[in-house]
Amino acid sequence: MKQPNISWHPAFIGAIQLELEEYRDVLEFLPEYQLSTEPLRIDCLVIKKAKGVVIKKNIAAIFREVNLLEYKSPDDYVSVEDFYKVYAYACLYASLEKTPITNMTITFIESHYPRELLAHLSIVRGFKVAEEQAGVYTISGDILPIQVIDSRKLSIDENLWLKGLSNRLDPFTVVQISGKAFKKGKDPRIQAYLYAIAHANIDAIKEAINMSNSGKTLEQVFEEVGWIAKWEARGEAKGEAKGEARGRAIGEERKALEMAKKMLASGFPLETVASITELDPEKVKELYQGTENKEQ
Repeated sequence: MKQPNISWHPAFIGAIQLELEEYRDVLEFLPEYQLSTEPLRIDCLVIKKAKGVVIKKNIAAIFREVNLLEYKSPDDYVSVEDFYKVYAYACLYASLEKTPITNMTITFIESHYPRELLAHLSIVRGFKVAEEQAGVYTISGDILPIQVIDSRKLSIDENLWLKGLSNRLDPFTVVQISGKAFKKGKDPRIQAYLYAIAHANIDAIKEAINMSNSGKTLEQVFEEVGWIAKWEARGEAKGEAKGEARGRAIGEERKALEMAKKMLASGFPLETVASITELDPEKVKELYQGTENKEQ
């Protein structure tokens, strides 16, 4: 069966916001921040609004005033070329925004051990590499702090959202994530996140739903994001009457529209909203224009 095209980057934006939710009042998150009029974008730019606040979270202990985050999906990795590209973005930002480079940091997040990159930074660049905490590799010796995070090695207790951003989840982790998500309610960050992991971990979610005392909550959580794959995994989508299928399709479109409205209100770009909700781009554009008119 052909694997669906999974939008991992919007899910990452939700995950990093949830990881740092304790500091939501002092951090500003700008997804897919465009560095210039040219198509140069960093996955996430985190601005510290209160300069005196110390971020104690393990994945953000190095944060300064301006923080660039580059994320790689589970089947991708941070190459040496990626390192220099993002480093160039940092220099470009410092130049365009008149920000001292010493007030900036760079974070790379992937689901692999960054062997090639760390070897290059250590041997070729002469930087010191240290695993200060499990999965968090700090790079010292440059003018600005740099870190590389292997999300697989993060603690599930401290970094559930980033660790859960995987296509290899087990049923028990699915249960933990759904329990936390259920308490968050209809949060657009949760919806983008769940949409990605649901389509990437069909078997694990199916098994988790069948586990005792977890099915009801799990179904509620994943139905909120219109998880069509759940029906396919159970085989219930096949053989249904056309009228029932049409009614379900209408319900799914309504959920997608609601999700699109919330994502637009949270600042996600039009193309990202269209990709993750699978709505017609023109319909998303109409929603965006309607939102702008209401604000005016």
